[in-house]
Amino acid sequence: MSEYEELFNKAKEFHGHVCPGIVLGTRLAIAGLRELGMDPHENNRNLIVYLEIDRCGADAVQAITGCSLGHRNLKHIDYGKFAATFVDIGTGKAVRVAVQEKNRAQHDQLDPKDVIKLLGEIPESEILKIERVQISVPEDDIPGFPREKATCSVCGEQVMDNRHIVVDGKVLCKNCGITSYYTVLES
Repeated sequence: MSEYEELFNKAKEFHGHVCPGIVLGTRLAIAGLRELGMDPHENNRNLIVYLEIDRCGADAVQAITGCSLGHRNLKHIDYGKFAATFVDIGTGKAVRVAVQEKNRAQHDQLDPKDVIKLLGEIPESEILKIERVQISVPEDDIPGFPREKATCSVCGEQVMDNRHIVVDGKVLCKNCGITSYYTVLES
């Protein structure tokens, strides 16, 4: 079994089914790790991955790299692009890998099983754009114990890792100080 097949199967098992996103995420993760000189079969403690999408391929990247939100070495930056930046915090080296299908219109006319096979076999240069990039990982984004904790003066909830704001001298969480993605309903 090839390394691609082994890692693809790991991603497929983690995600629960096969789709083009799992194929692309597998290829993206393999390329990113290779460019940093990291082995996908090892725990790469210095790896942080910034994902630009929250679709199927994100599961492949998580399964192959071992990075996760809970470990604080997987970050989601919602750009809606099938791309990820792989950062070695030990060396500062970073690479951004983006899916750039040059013949996507042709793929849309194929049977889904044929698309999955094709995406797994197409030369990397025809499907991925790989760029060396510079990224400054904020100190508060580094994995490990929280460096700072604050308590919101409005809701009383704890805010970790310097994610709070200060307005008129009061410590606030972003929900109370800026805007919230939810509305509390009266009981």
